[in-house]
Amino acid sequence: MNIENSKAQLRKGVLEFCVLALLKKEEAYPSDLLAALKDAQLIVVEGTLYPLLSRLKNGGLLTYRWEESKTGPPRKYYCLTAEGDQFYNELVASWGELKEAVENVLLANKPTN
Repeated sequence: MNIENSKAQLRKGVLEFCVLALLKKEEAYPSDLLAALKDAQLIVVEGTLYPLLSRLKNGGLLTYRWEESKTGPPRKYYCLTAEGDQFYNELVASWGELKEAVENVLLANKPTN
């Protein structure tokens, strides 16, 4: 089994949560989201982010607005909807439960020396 594949699957599993967390803080342009995810060492490419943003928008969790750009075409800025905010808050609670459960398993299986 390839460790890189497993690590990529773990990152993909939390990507939606991380995008919602970034948008909870403030609206963002996709390249800003990519930069923030890269800074957090969750390397993501546009080909992964844009379909995720579309899926979240179609699911009613995000909305967007257009803003004119002085240096090119208009930019699409994404933000959470009220439903997206509620969904994010539910994910935060679920994350806490999941994190605790995983830590319990890891501690229970810690080798004793």
